[in-house]
Amino acid sequence: MKDISKKVVPLNDRVLIKEDIDSKEKKTGSGIIIPVTVNEDKGSKSGEVVAVGKGRYEDGKLIPMSVKIGDKVLFQWGDKVKVGEEEYYLVREGEVLAVIK
Repeated sequence: MKDISKKVVPLNDRVLIKEDIDSKEKKTGSGIIIPVTVNEDKGSKSGEVVAVGKGRYEDGKLIPMSVKIGDKVLFQWGDKVKVGEEEYYLVREGEVLAVIK
């Protein structure tokens, strides 16, 4: 992946995430693979953080981000943006549900 963090710099408490497309394919207990094209998942998505903003201001103080570039995360909501041929999600830090260890 090209260094997208130099092309797109999220502002404030926003995070740029490259969705993990492979995680959308599901497999049933009997081994049947349900492809991504069957239906749109309304739940959380997983991906990798590729750029982060500086944080948000609260009472005049900067609250730094709790996620960093390279973190694998679960997230929901967000705006889909296209940079070149690649698609990313731009989400507020509050929409990041968890960091996957």
